[in-house]
Amino acid sequence: MIKKVILTPFQKFISVESLGGILLLAATIIAFVWANSPFAAEYVALWDYKVGFSTEGFELYKPLILWINDGLMAIFFFLIGLEIKRELLIGELNSLKKIAFPLVGAIGGMLAPILFYVLLNQNTSSSHGWGIPMATDIAFSLAVLQVLGKRVPISLKVFLTAFAIVDDIGAVLVIAVFYSGDIVLNYLLLGVALLAVLYFISLRGYYSQFMLVVLALVIWFFFLKSGIHPTVAGLLIAFAVPIRQRMDTPEFLENLHEITDEIKHASKLKVPILSNEQIYLVDDLQEWVGKYQSPLQHLEHTMHGWVAYLIIPIFALANAGVQISSDTALDLFLIRNLSICLIAGNSIGITVMVLLFSKLKLIEIPHDISFIQIIGVAFLAGVGFTMAIFIAGLAFAKTPDLIDSAKIGILIGSLISAFIGFMILRFNSTSDE
Repeated sequence: MIKKVILTPFQKFISVESLGGILLLAATIIAFVWANSPFAAEYVALWDYKVGFSTEGFELYKPLILWINDGLMAIFFFLIGLEIKRELLIGELNSLKKIAFPLVGAIGGMLAPILFYVLLNQNTSSSHGWGIPMATDIAFSLAVLQVLGKRVPISLKVFLTAFAIVDDIGAVLVIAVFYSGDIVLNYLLLGVALLAVLYFISLRGYYSQFMLVVLALVIWFFFLKSGIHPTVAGLLIAFAVPIRQRMDTPEFLENLHEITDEIKHASKLKVPILSNEQIYLVDDLQEWVGKYQSPLQHLEHTMHGWVAYLIIPIFALANAGVQISSDTALDLFLIRNLSICLIAGNSIGITVMVLLFSKLKLIEIPHDISFIQIIGVAFLAGVGFTMAIFIAGLAFAKTPDLIDSAKIGILIGSLISAFIGFMILRFNSTSDE
């Protein structure tokens, strides 16, 4: 019973991410078909349509695709930040022993694809794309594991999740350092100053969701104008959300008992609506529940479905529509290189690093995970999709003719990685369904 209680939140997380991965795949297929259909012009026009407002001395007027990549994806990174903070404080990354296994795998999964890319790339115009194959799409990868059901142990899913979160940290650092534009210092300092205010308020134990949203929008704007990619602001803002409850369990239970007793006393008539007294009591109950919940976990729980079911599919719909025609100039070498980096780079890098550190007794692999399953998960880590496509847009912002080729390479490499990983895990299961 205790084991079930402990695993239930994680199993819910996997369920949301898995369905999100299916929606991501569906959106990708729709985008690809749409972009190569007779309605391709409408597809391009939709995402190029400019939205925003402009006044004298101020302008925020961008194509729809940039609102998605700079705006909606900042919300996605905000959720990643919440997950990272939770995992570092109370989750699978809160101790050296827990973090060692996924950390070693993530390092191999980041360094090897970069090394492969640098060695394979012979074109100076595409040299800036080295960061593309280092990113793992957790939603699609977990969707593949979920299809396998009980054939894979829960500890393998925990490893993939923790690995992907460490990988996300590396991807965000790469975006911040290597894929941001020219820095406008004044805007950056204003954004950092407001971040410092948020952190100070959080440390003082004060939390207001309204204030968080207002300051987050201003910080996002300052980062956007500063040249630092605004998605980085999303992640940094997440670390200002407190994880500690504003009320402990004994106090909450005491108030809960008092309110429920009063509600019982107020229920004198059996009518289908609440009395005024009961309405006030229910309002009090909601207020106490809000104080008892961890602000970070409450936000994470609320946003998870929106991100997985709406934001990521919209991102895929807007970015995965690669047009292929006889007059399309594709860089076949870039397509090949990215595919190889995703497939071979991740699988070899993760497997070799885990094997090496395991032999050196520096990490401990859970007893219910076999080495062949680690190889299977290493291939699943080659599923780039969301983050890889996102980084490709940043890497080739100055050479947009390479973006379509990069997307094709990502899609090919991701699909092959997913298939190989699935087949390895499918035929090397530890238990039957």
